[in-house]
Amino acid sequence: MTLCATKITTDDTETDSAGAARDNRAPHPYRPRELERQAQEFWRRNSSFRARQDPQREKFYCLSMFPYPSGQLHMGHVRNYVIGDAISRYQGMLGKNVLQPMGWDAFGLPAENAAIEHNKSPADWTYANIKTMRSQLRRLGLAYDWRREITTCRPDYYRWEQWFFIRLFAKGLIYRKDAWVNWDPVDKTVLANEQVIDGKGWRSGAAVERRKAPQWFLKTTHYAEELWSGLEDLRAGWPKQVIKMQKAWIGKSHGVEIQFALQGRAQSLSVFTTRPDTLMGVSCIALSPEHPLVVELMKEREDLRDFVAAYKKCPTAESESARREKTGLDTGLRCVHPLSGAVLPVWCADFVLMEYGSGAVMSVPAHDQRDWLFAQRYSLPWRAVIYPADGEPHDFQRGAYTGAGILRNAGAYDGMPSSQGGEAIVRDLETKRRAQRVTQYRLRDWGISRQRYWGCPIPMVYVGDECRPAPEEDLPRVLDESMRAWRERRRAQAQSADDENSRAPRDDGEPRYETDTLDTFFESSWYYARFAGICDKKIFSEEVDYWLPVDQYVGGIEHAVLHLLYARLFHKIMRDFGLLKGDEPFMRLLAQGMVLKDGQKMSKSRNNTVNPERLIDRYGADTIRLFVLFAAPPEQALEWSESGVEGAFRFLKRLWKAVFDHCRRERTEPSRPRSERAQCRALRHEIHATIAKVSDDLGRRYTFNTAIAALMKLMNSINRFDDDSQRGRDLRREGLSALVMMLSPMVPHITHSLWFALGHKKALVECRWPLADPQALSVDSREIAVQVNGKLRGRLSMPSGSEQSAIQAAVMADKRLASFIAPHTIRRLIVVPDRLINFVLD
Repeated sequence: MTLCATKITTDDTETDSAGAARDNRAPHPYRPRELERQAQEFWRRNSSFRARQDPQREKFYCLSMFPYPSGQLHMGHVRNYVIGDAISRYQGMLGKNVLQPMGWDAFGLPAENAAIEHNKSPADWTYANIKTMRSQLRRLGLAYDWRREITTCRPDYYRWEQWFFIRLFAKGLIYRKDAWVNWDPVDKTVLANEQVIDGKGWRSGAAVERRKAPQWFLKTTHYAEELWSGLEDLRAGWPKQVIKMQKAWIGKSHGVEIQFALQGRAQSLSVFTTRPDTLMGVSCIALSPEHPLVVELMKEREDLRDFVAAYKKCPTAESESARREKTGLDTGLRCVHPLSGAVLPVWCADFVLMEYGSGAVMSVPAHDQRDWLFAQRYSLPWRAVIYPADGEPHDFQRGAYTGAGILRNAGAYDGMPSSQGGEAIVRDLETKRRAQRVTQYRLRDWGISRQRYWGCPIPMVYVGDECRPAPEEDLPRVLDESMRAWRERRRAQAQSADDENSRAPRDDGEPRYETDTLDTFFESSWYYARFAGICDKKIFSEEVDYWLPVDQYVGGIEHAVLHLLYARLFHKIMRDFGLLKGDEPFMRLLAQGMVLKDGQKMSKSRNNTVNPERLIDRYGADTIRLFVLFAAPPEQALEWSESGVEGAFRFLKRLWKAVFDHCRRERTEPSRPRSERAQCRALRHEIHATIAKVSDDLGRRYTFNTAIAALMKLMNSINRFDDDSQRGRDLRREGLSALVMMLSPMVPHITHSLWFALGHKKALVECRWPLADPQALSVDSREIAVQVNGKLRGRLSMPSGSEQSAIQAAVMADKRLASFIAPHTIRRLIVVPDRLINFVLD
């Protein structure tokens, strides 16, 4: 096996590539702070992680979701970035050209709130935090190409965001309209639906109000079908849960638009449904409070005006609507069932969304639980038309039956399976020209404007009532970061927050810039591409097509919908604009679990956080890296354990000792060759079996915990190996070299030093991953349980079919196992081939 194109030497004193003298005769104890500083300085001086385009090499772009600069790294950050770093380092050792960048998602409301609390400008607070967190990341020894660092609140980044905004506007993909929004009266800004929790602002905790205001929108719906169908291409590399969540959010559904004639009016009500099989069970039609018919009726109905006024105080989020008790009001209108001719009441209901379908739904209480609850509240009639196919009775007094079944009480459709009956109903409606098959999406256009200061300025100018893009030569439209500007903006926000006319166009002819800023998701939706093609003179350099797509993306499951969906959207738009190639930004996604303490997520509010810097000061970065990778598989929650950290530190000290114990042994005269070759064969088999397993664990499965467990087991086997012949020493060095190399993606600092201590001249970061020797693996080994007087004392790996004498010799060669036997006389041996040896002693 060739571990590296590095000649192994056994000099007592050497000079490593960093220029530091090493004396293997008197190694110092394991001192992580000193070793980590030396290793990081070596990597910095040698530009070890600088990524350069090289068409002759296979590329690997590994990206961890960049952080918001909150001030201090937390353990969730550490876990996220250590996982990404281990993947990157492993892929680099496979010979791939690796890009792993880092930057800062730096705009956002938290900076404004913190600025108020600390009497600083958001800019000063943000840049100070970035400086602190950059230093903390460097201490972790992460293999980042820091030349590509980006900060989203810097003009050199958001200049191109503004440039892109203008092109989106020119293509009609960005527009401005009055819309109902969630207004946080404390933070004085619009909130996205996902930022409303139990009817309250996610940060302020204030009850959210429903307001109508002019907002900027990105036409997300234009790409709804492509966002939906593209998920099929991601199934192999994305978690099933994330695919499921995105599908639910996009919400593609096939259905029918059915026309219900209104009594006394020439018009019809268009109603969308995905369940035409339930049509014969409709008891009423429900309209959104924003439906044009409701708006018309409000002019004459005070009770309807009051109902709609109450509705407008509720948040716009669908999730909030789902939790709210459903209320409604009879409009007095009546419509005609398109098949039976029955006259049905038309209600106004607060659970009907104007944005979905036509703002009108048919209410079928017997076969929809929401409709059942609504009918119960208002004593509306219901009619069951679908019954379970297996004949089991359903109690409609206790709830709706929502499954498929057999049609009954359905006139000409009686006895049909619900799928067949639904199709027959649609065909009959089509014959009457009362229905049309359509596809709908739950996805809505994205409201991208925010009424905040600390964000990317929207590059639009108002002159009177005309709105036009800022001239490209004026870009970037730079945000004034001064304390004065910050204070003036706060005063203006406070004065205009409750003034509905504050945003009305002026007619004095003077141009004025849009004061809203962009949602911070706008910045994070394209940063991955900027990393790949960072450039001063245009949005991306030609490098972008070499590095994209991202081969491995690492981040939290909480970003499954918004960030990941928006990034997919931006990628498709940028592709259509000819800015980059490919259909998807991230080919493989790893959604890591949370870090818990005492069963709860670590957070400042729970006062259960752990300071990573304190741990690095005490144990070193490698110990923290080893713990977070070993404690749990990356996709599962990690329970914090101080004893687990101490255990990781003890392992690294044992590793340090094992290498230098070997170095001392090499200076003594080797013993004569032993006859017990089975022990050597068994160890070499274990070395290469471990290489095969760890390669699979790191390259395919990302199960760092099982890889580390296998490496710990290998180290124990090497420590037990007691053959001091030259052959035995060579094998021990081979095992230790493989061990150090395979640990290096997880604990790169200590392995950097130990690699040189083992006599290698070339730095480990420049070496290739070891390959398992098929010949060594071909030895069919078995794990033999070793008992003394029937009590298990340990296990040995032995070639299959080993003779009793070979097994006994291997046991006696193991100092620990031999210690249970040596003081006594062996009366007899009990051997179960390939399974067990029991020493029966006096």
